[in-house]
Amino acid sequence: MRAAAISTPRLNKMPGIFFASANPSEGKGSPHSLLEDKTQKKRPKAFGTDLKAYLKSMLPHLESGIKSSKSKDILSITEVIQWSQSLEKLLTNQTGQAIFGNFLKSEFSEENIEFWLACEDYKRTESDHLHCKAEKIYKAFVQSDASKQINIDFHTRESTAKKIQVPTPTSFDEAQKVIYTLMERDSYPRFLKSEVYLKLLSELQGNSLK
Repeated sequence: MRAAAISTPRLNKMPGIFFASANPSEGKGSPHSLLEDKTQKKRPKAFGTDLKAYLKSMLPHLESGIKSSKSKDILSITEVIQWSQSLEKLLTNQTGQAIFGNFLKSEFSEENIEFWLACEDYKRTESDHLHCKAEKIYKAFVQSDASKQINIDFHTRESTAKKIQVPTPTSFDEAQKVIYTLMERDSYPRFLKSEVYLKLLSELQGNSLK
């Protein structure tokens, strides 16, 4: 909250997220297990004053944080502006996922995006593996003593427990919606006002004028 490993798309290199890559060819080394015990949380250092260095260290798969809009962009000003339009647009962008996830980690709430991504992966799971994955997600995030327990109400927790007894691709939909709404109303507005987002936006706006 062991059979099939839980994988999440596009976030295999995101700090603080412990899911196996959906593509075995991506990344190096063995992926961390979803049920790996949650290590003691330590508040990360403040977001660096040098944004390029920050992005490069946080997202090692990017060659250089950001590039001029005149070259083939790794991250464009248009993309970053779109992140402010909705949480959905932020989460459908690989870099946006990573930066938002790191922001949640700084607020000690990274379990929210980890659970949301696990649910997205679960929906694409073959029926033969639904039971195993459902049990893992429930134990890791939903049950009352879960190591990464998410903040959901008693009714939703009990309802989810019943649904996974005969799991379907929608077994976690109710709980996932609660967590999405929590991020949308709570963490997401703070992210848009955060130093990391505003600094990134400013840096890319500066590049677009060069």
